[in-house]
Amino acid sequence: MPSDATVYVIDDDEAARDSLAFLLGTAKVEVKTYASATAFLDSLAEVKSGCIITDVRMPGMSGIDLLHKLKELGVTVPVIVVTGHGDVPLAVEAMKIGATDFLEKPFDDQVMLEAVRSACARQQGKGKHRAERTEVEGRLATLSNRERDVLQGLVRGLANKQIAFDLGISPRTVEIYRANLMTKMQASSLSDLVRMALIVEILDTGQGPNAASS
Repeated sequence: MPSDATVYVIDDDEAARDSLAFLLGTAKVEVKTYASATAFLDSLAEVKSGCIITDVRMPGMSGIDLLHKLKELGVTVPVIVVTGHGDVPLAVEAMKIGATDFLEKPFDDQVMLEAVRSACARQQGKGKHRAERTEVEGRLATLSNRERDVLQGLVRGLANKQIAFDLGISPRTVEIYRANLMTKMQASSLSDLVRMALIVEILDTGQGPNAASS
């Protein structure tokens, strides 16, 4: 973690803000908290290196709205989005806008700390993006056609049953393909899988699942 990194926590839930501030404080990370996205934007001039952690669903300006605004303003500080159960489609949308990661509540403390370290490191090492893309493309090439179909569904936030219906296969078969592609892609979580999908821009192809299988 860079010594000058600050984590900016945005959440309308005071208990959630305090909990994150305490967790990051134990890791000796400087933290600033905000009760709303608007309050954060009012202090944007003070934001330097580090990363932003924001909830998706907030009164007034949502996490999605905030990401749009940051993109509009040209702010490049990495953003980690925190979502509730069932908000995966929103999280995927957030990552397409520019979020670097998303975590579902309740998240493991160590997973959050690692996400923060990764986000801060990514800001410091933007030149590694091309090498990472090449590595991800290599993993993607190992997937069968059906595994790629399931991947397309997962990164769009579809449930296993919906993917199974769309592809004309059983939910159990989808689970098997899902386990296989997670292993082949070396993805530690769904958010990791979505991030890799965005790196190689498979979400932007406009192509749905194909009819081939293997």
